[in-house]
Amino acid sequence: MIRLHYHPRSTYSRRVRIVLVEKRIAHDLVSVDMAARAHRQPAYRALNPYARVPTLEDDGFALYESTAILEYLELCYPQPPLVPGDARGRALVSMHMKLCDLEMAPPTSSIIFPKRFLPRERRDEAEMARSRSRIQQHLQILERQLDDRAYLVADTYTLADVCYTPFVYFLPLMEIEPPPAVAAWCERLLTRPSARDTEPDR
Repeated sequence: MIRLHYHPRSTYSRRVRIVLVEKRIAHDLVSVDMAARAHRQPAYRALNPYARVPTLEDDGFALYESTAILEYLELCYPQPPLVPGDARGRALVSMHMKLCDLEMAPPTSSIIFPKRFLPRERRDEAEMARSRSRIQQHLQILERQLDDRAYLVADTYTLADVCYTPFVYFLPLMEIEPPPAVAAWCERLLTRPSARDTEPDR
């Protein structure tokens, strides 16, 4: 039985949970109380030396990087497929997964963490504005790539779309208005049952 150590507000944990739902994989969820520093305890560090979430356990095998976990689940549970069958399609999925982590994740964190956890007087508003601009520039690139397609790769839902789902969920909180094709894409992502089933509180 697969066991996922996660936090309900973790964007990276949510990615994995979405794939578990999409593929109907039986699993146990283990919530890690990060406020109580459970992720810093020796037992958890024995699984994940970086003391982060998520961590996936599968019959004594542990993985603790979200995109590696997604790729592992795709290989072990290929149906329904979340990557295309051809080399170019697979390469495009990998590219978009990496670009999400490079271009979307860091600036989102720079906005969401202060908005959730810091009083206004302690926020670095200039840094948040720079992060908002960076996200908007990235969304403009995605706008051109989506064009009239429903999804990022091969016009079908893939791991690339899974990776973005937890981040585009926060666009309203970040006060970012996506361009039209991106907005329609976000709506498709966020209304999937797997996204609704894993939705955190804001």
